[in-house]
Amino acid sequence: MRRHWRTLLASVAAIIAGLVSVTTLLPASPASAAALTEVTGFGTNPTGIRMYLYVPDRLPTKPAVLVAVHYCTGSGPAFYSGTEFKSLADQYGFIVIYPSTVRTGNCWDVSSAGALTHNGNSDPVGITSMVKYVQQRYSTDTARTFVTGASSGAMMTNVLLADYPDVFAGGAAFMGVPDTCFQATAGNPADPGQQAGWNSACANGQVTKTAAQWGDAVRNSYPGYTGTRPRMQLWHGTTDTTLHYNNFGEEIKQWTNVLGVSQTPVKTDMPQPGWTRTWYGNTSAQPPVQAISLAGVGHSLPLSGQARMAISFFGLDGTTVSPSPSSPSPSPSSPAPSSPSPSSPSPVPGGCTASISLNSWNGGYVATVTVTAGAAAINGWTAATTLPSGSAVTSSWSATGNGTSGAVSFTNVSYNGSVAAGRTTQFGFQGTGTGPTSATCTAR
Repeated sequence: MRRHWRTLLASVAAIIAGLVSVTTLLPASPASAAALTEVTGFGTNPTGIRMYLYVPDRLPTKPAVLVAVHYCTGSGPAFYSGTEFKSLADQYGFIVIYPSTVRTGNCWDVSSAGALTHNGNSDPVGITSMVKYVQQRYSTDTARTFVTGASSGAMMTNVLLADYPDVFAGGAAFMGVPDTCFQATAGNPADPGQQAGWNSACANGQVTKTAAQWGDAVRNSYPGYTGTRPRMQLWHGTTDTTLHYNNFGEEIKQWTNVLGVSQTPVKTDMPQPGWTRTWYGNTSAQPPVQAISLAGVGHSLPLSGQARMAISFFGLDGTTVSPSPSSPSPSPSSPAPSSPSPSSPSPVPGGCTASISLNSWNGGYVATVTVTAGAAAINGWTAATTLPSGSAVTSSWSATGNGTSGAVSFTNVSYNGSVAAGRTTQFGFQGTGTGPTSATCTAR
């Protein structure tokens, strides 16, 4: 069992961008704007999980809330720094909650009886307490509360939609498994919070049920519930060897049944080469179920641009919120990508600089690249580096990559091209081999 967990922990390294510093918030004070902040005393929390909150500088009246749930080995701050949800929150004006598990291995409980029951006694209760805290604290639109997650966080996304259809309006699960697929098959009946650990049959795609059986599993998580069910967007790579691609089809069966629509797609397109997107129920921008299959992609989601597609599925991209010129500057310990970094070099007269931080292991690495603008703002950038012999790039996020070996470069995406004078932004990439240690930057 321990070996299987180690396999999962190594596979999800593609979306690790490093831990970041945070400050502590007492329950009596609202979170500081534009900084990732830890919140304590947010409500019922049977497993002692931690809450990190990001509130943009500018919010519309009755803002929406997104819960972004990390992968195994991750944390709330790591998911904050390694995904695009913070930048999208700045652009569109919604609040993001980043829960953090404290369990060994930092995986979520998606297997115990307490986790798979409405108002049970495990992680979903604590996450829902975070949501209710934010809803009350910031007078949010309770009809626009959503959840997304990767790997273990995707499993939790499935579980939360099953346990709390009265709280969440929709979810986006990146490389997960159906609700209850990891359900405990052994343990102490007197301890419903006990986990079964790794479920090899589910992980290997060997758990197959009818659509009705999967749907009943969701409905049994909250017996008697008759209200509206949340919509679901599903993502999976065809070569995922950690959580087998077969789970993608089982998730589609589950959520089409729950939402009462046919398993036959009503529309199919390819938003990018190799990405097959299917609609179920209707062809609107926010259908009951949407599924995106990625040819030749393994256990490394979400990739660059995919968070934006999830936000569009939620309907959170309808309003652009302009940054406030009078907003307070983040503190030196703030992880906000556009804030000055205390370790960054002094601004150069113009252009930009780039530096690399490596998280390496035997045979692979994750590189986090910090791009720093000079004395003048820049409106676009390209970072370049040369990989050591035998090293290759396998995936990247928050940048568009060019090349996989030798001399490679990365260009900004739409949301992080503009960097104020002396400020920074970050992107990352994963690869095999030892990885580069330095980079150059060209501004546009």
